[in-house]
Amino acid sequence: MSSLMNLTCSECGKIYSANEPQTYCGNCTAPLLVRYDLPVVESTIDRDELACRPAGMWRWHELLPVRELQHRLTLGEGDTPLLRLPRLGAQLGLDQLYCKEEGRNPTGSFKARGLAVAVSKAKELGLFRLIIPTAGNAGGALAAYAARGGMQACVIMPTDTPRANIEETRITGAEVIQVEGLISDAARISGEKARQEGWFDVSTFKEPYRTEGKKVMGYELAESFGWSLPEVIIYPTGGGTGLVGMWKAFVELAELRWLESAQMPRLVAVQAEGCAPVIRAFQNGTEGCEFWQGAQTIASGLRVPKSFADREILRNLRQSQGTAVEVSDAELTKAQKRMAEMEGIFCAPEGAATLAALEKLIQQGWVKAEERIVLFNTGSGLKYLQ
Repeated sequence: MSSLMNLTCSECGKIYSANEPQTYCGNCTAPLLVRYDLPVVESTIDRDELACRPAGMWRWHELLPVRELQHRLTLGEGDTPLLRLPRLGAQLGLDQLYCKEEGRNPTGSFKARGLAVAVSKAKELGLFRLIIPTAGNAGGALAAYAARGGMQACVIMPTDTPRANIEETRITGAEVIQVEGLISDAARISGEKARQEGWFDVSTFKEPYRTEGKKVMGYELAESFGWSLPEVIIYPTGGGTGLVGMWKAFVELAELRWLESAQMPRLVAVQAEGCAPVIRAFQNGTEGCEFWQGAQTIASGLRVPKSFADREILRNLRQSQGTAVEVSDAELTKAQKRMAEMEGIFCAPEGAATLAALEKLIQQGWVKAEERIVLFNTGSGLKYLQ
């Protein structure tokens, strides 16, 4: 059973019921975060027993929001490999460099985690018509899990979305609408269509449960490192659910007293220089981001002019004593080739951006040779072939 209790606003702390559909805080237009009865989990669950359960994300079900087994949809997401990068590490002068390989998830990206939980919870709450704006991978994931659950899906995506994303979304039965512009334009149209036609909007952070699927990446890291956490996590940041979700996971693990060390990772948000609202806000010391005008980058998942959870992203970066790094398209393309040639991993452009960022952090002396550093490849490079 889930230990789900309620939802709270990430800004004002207002409590919302988890027994009915929720979107975001009506008081301050901020994301809602899911809360669990952690003392009950601590007293009833042996953390080491989790490894003995059937593989996959749902083995953490006490810390996920779906209460009834029959509503949990799965295509085998989660438990992606944490790969040591010995050749790259040696070349860069790093003793313990790793890649969390999210391209192994269903539909080829980490988006499967968040949508598996969001669609499952929607099904449990009686919502069967789901709509999403997407730069690509989230649309394919929504379509797949909606098909798995016998639900309807509508996906709004820019016309320049990679062909693989368009085709996988169509073949799994979703209605696909392509629009000129960016994901922000798709989001506007998605919101209008949801209001006019009664679709439930599962946009990033405009419903509370996608973050819960992404946070499991943090649980898996802790388990892989023997219930400690790496010193540095470098993460490509568009909408930011993965970064926010993992920080939430680390806080929950600390409250559960499951960690062997109190040390928390330093989080690094990576964006493309053609669309870097988080980097600008972090550098300027502001609490929120400005909308990025004229966003351009080949990494479509990073072409997000402003995240709905910008304040939470920046807060988590600062709480972790982390930083934010921008890279050029040329730099991430070079890093993509380097990762493939050196370690055999064909990263998505977003994942390759983390290697490009790491090279800059090494030059700045921000990381140390002995630190455990994890790069996140959020999807397969195959998804971007035209």
